[in-house]
Amino acid sequence: MLFRGCGAARGAHGTQWLLGEIALSASLGPLDEINRSIRENRVDGYPQTNRPLGMHPVEFGPGSSRWRWTDQPAGVLNPFGTIQGGYIGVFADELFSTAIGSVLEQGEWATTAEMKMSFLRALVPGNIEGAARVVRRTRTIAFLEATITTPKGEPAVLCSSTWAIQRA
Repeated sequence: MLFRGCGAARGAHGTQWLLGEIALSASLGPLDEINRSIRENRVDGYPQTNRPLGMHPVEFGPGSSRWRWTDQPAGVLNPFGTIQGGYIGVFADELFSTAIGSVLEQGEWATTAEMKMSFLRALVPGNIEGAARVVRRTRTIAFLEATITTPKGEPAVLCSSTWAIQRA
């Protein structure tokens, strides 16, 4: 279910939105600051957990993001020496989440509703790049697309995603 575990509760400090186990206040605190850093193209200060995998942002723009994935650890490879699809999905999610973050207003957050990946060719370790853009955004939903390229610059994975937008 898309919104399983989501809901709102009114308490002594106003409305709190529940996203899974995470309670989000009306101000969204750190999330607002993360989205602001994306809108201001502050890639060096962008907090994310996938840097140990070699993933790092290159540029954020209005409705877009570019990332580079270098120095992939051996644990992301399958027995054939190519990158496992699940890790490519993590890379695509980084592309999408920062592209949508650039168009969210204060007090908004977005969650993945759907993601599709078409693998055109295998990805081998090296300098992998990805770019995503918001194709269309409405008040409650956004449609995005991304391309991930091989170290030779050839398209390897085409992705599309739909995001649900919520307000505090």
